[in-house]
Amino acid sequence: MNDSDRTPIEDTRFGEITVRQDGQNALEVEGEGIPRVTLERDPESEVDPQIALGTRDPAHLTMRIDGLEVGLKPAKGGLSRRSYRVDVEYQGADYRLVPDSIPNSRFTRDGVHIGDFSCDGDEMVLAEWKEGADIRPADAAIGYALASAFGTGAQPMWMMIVDGVAAALP
Repeated sequence: MNDSDRTPIEDTRFGEITVRQDGQNALEVEGEGIPRVTLERDPESEVDPQIALGTRDPAHLTMRIDGLEVGLKPAKGGLSRRSYRVDVEYQGADYRLVPDSIPNSRFTRDGVHIGDFSCDGDEMVLAEWKEGADIRPADAAIGYALASAFGTGAQPMWMMIVDGVAAALP
């Protein structure tokens, strides 16, 4: 992946973090204080233009942290914000990124809210860590990767229903 003109993100806890996307094929997150994360889509899989990484189908995605393949389970996405959650299992911890407002997603480790991410599904990811939370290097690496790969935020269900009804009217 070309990183010659990619400006690192300045994370408040872990310093410079670089997010690189290779179209809808792969992404990489790395920084001096965090483990390296790669997320790749099977090039033979069908591409969804609405998803930064091209699919939410876990059968077509591979996530590695420092070279070790980890369990990645993106939900299919539907009417509710919760249907856009993405779960990761790593070193005995369960991570979840789930939309909780239009622009942001809540990030949890073992059910504890540790931060919030904002990203349009590109390389510019913003993280806001919860005050007093025990934040680990892997938390940052996983959070940045998920936010970049799947984007953050979602409309509430009532807005989606109104939009759907409005689109159906002549």
